Amino acid sequence: MDNLFSEDDLSDEQIYVLLQRAKSRLQEKCTITTREKGSVKNLPNLPKLDVGTLPPPYVRSIGEIAYADPARLLRKEDRDLSNRIRKVEDPLVVKKQLAEEKKATAGPSWFNLPRTNLTPELKRDLQLLKMRGVLDPHRHYKKESGKAKAPEYSQVGTIIEGRTEFFSARIQNRDRKKTFADEIMAGEEQSGRFKRDYERIQTAKTSGKKAHYKKLQEKRASKVHKR
Repeated sequence: MDNLFSEDDLSDEQIYVLLQRAKSRLQEKCTITTREKGSVKNLPNLPKLDVGTLPPPYVRSIGEIAYADPARLLRKEDRDLSNRIRKVEDPLVVKKQLAEEKKATAGPSWFNLPRTNLTPELKRDLQLLKMRGVLDPHRHYKKESGKAKAPEYSQVGTIIEGRTEFFSARIQNRDRKKTFADEIMAGEEQSGRFKRDYERIQTAKTSGKKAHYKKLQEKRASKVHKR
């Protein structure tokens, strides 16, 4: 409608109509703005949030310069720990030590069995176990290879009998020995089996020799004198 009138042909009435239209549009705009403000005022009052006591900030401003609080950047325990003397270790040395510690036991799968400490006593006991078939002729054991070596990981312990075996399987204190060799020597003193076997072997070895012939002559001479 505004384009229907040219600027040169506007009369007073037409100018009046245009002004009234502009006035009405302005009034409508003011009414919409007033409604929007009223809707904001009519909103319910929301309660304020209680945030409690806030910790002091790490950074504080003095003028145009910002300063950080060093006491709050690091805990006192961590600061004391960092100020201590630290030991710098060579990673190659640490790796070597860990490998040696790992080799010192058989591992958790074998209950960390320690490496064998081959003392003279243990070496003697292992030799006796290897020759256990000679100790008792009534027992038979599996024959071992002559190249058998001491176990890499081993541990020596003491068998403790149960409470129900006090009279049936208990070894008296006077018969208890520290090593297998002591037990075997104590048993030999009671039985004398090794001594008899040794004499029998020596007799068989010396048969047919001069000493054996002399003994036979002495035996025969003693029988003649008795008659």
